[in-house]
Amino acid sequence: MKTISVVTQCYNEEGNVEEVYRRVRSVMASLGRFCYEHIFIDNCSADRTVEILKRIAAADTNVKIIVNARNFGHIRSPLHALYQASGDAAIGIMANLKDPPELIPELIAQWENGFSTVLAIKRTSQENPVMFWVRKRYYRLVGHLSSIETFENFTGFGLYDRRVVDIVKSMNDPYPYFRGLIAEIGLPHAKVFYDQPARQRGKSKNNFYTLYDMAMLGITNLSKVPLRIVTFSGFVSAALCTLAGLGYLAYKLLYWNRFSVGIAPLVIGIFFFSSVQLISVGILGEYIGAIHTQVQRRPLVVERERINFEHEPGMPNVRERSLPAAEKHADMIAGNIRLSPPHPAPGNAPDGVGVFQHQGGNS
Repeated sequence: MKTISVVTQCYNEEGNVEEVYRRVRSVMASLGRFCYEHIFIDNCSADRTVEILKRIAAADTNVKIIVNARNFGHIRSPLHALYQASGDAAIGIMANLKDPPELIPELIAQWENGFSTVLAIKRTSQENPVMFWVRKRYYRLVGHLSSIETFENFTGFGLYDRRVVDIVKSMNDPYPYFRGLIAEIGLPHAKVFYDQPARQRGKSKNNFYTLYDMAMLGITNLSKVPLRIVTFSGFVSAALCTLAGLGYLAYKLLYWNRFSVGIAPLVIGIFFFSSVQLISVGILGEYIGAIHTQVQRRPLVVERERINFEHEPGMPNVRERSLPAAEKHADMIAGNIRLSPPHPAPGNAPDGVGVFQHQGGNS
């Protein structure tokens, strides 16, 4: 019997984690032919998220928990959890319920059809219309800048065959842009389209900096075009300066006694070329920062504790254990501090691309 690993990252999601668990468990129970494990990785939440997860894990050993020593961010943390998955395929799903668990059967169906990667693509979204428009423009910009195929409106929600997970591990990227890595691998993929519901409880943890960080990470990981633009801008600026200088010289020679240059062109020129220089230095800085991160080779996360990883994945536990038994089991749970494990090597998969339409995704 094959095993499915479901991976969920969370940070201050006390209002959502139990519902995510129940809905995933219900879907896996309805399939009835897979063992599964549900790995939650918590980014050092300040609310009751870990407490709720421990109660769930005490009643269901298919639920495994990683608690990070601190908040390692939404880029590194979910990848570390994915690397701990032991299943034949892994499904990444967010704790905010904007990724509907009811889409899992369709992801698995496409995987069983021979696709090693199944991407869940947002067709529409109930998020802020302005933000959805900005995201679409960003995805298109990255697509134009990149030399490989990228996936518009793909957030990381999808199913990944064991081979894909192993290839991502082998890249050993300390600050991975997961969507870019999936595009870089280029293995056969299917697309399942869905309508993204709005967050019902809690609030988004993203702010301008985290969104900007993700945006620049995507560009610097997938394209050298910005660096080429800096070089090209330098040549264009030099040419414009030369032409302007020759023009002023010719005009001065023709109208020696009547032509006065004034200070305005000088000030405008200084501000223009200073702006070009600052933008260029900023672009170079982004790439140098990416190199600096790679050279440091720090682990993705440091774990404070992990729970239930001694248990093998099993069939969905549709009947929850009684509360006293769950509390007794919770008392026996202990964790330890660990670094990210070494990354093993990949396996194998078929060719092709498929598209599947999901109707009525607002679950």
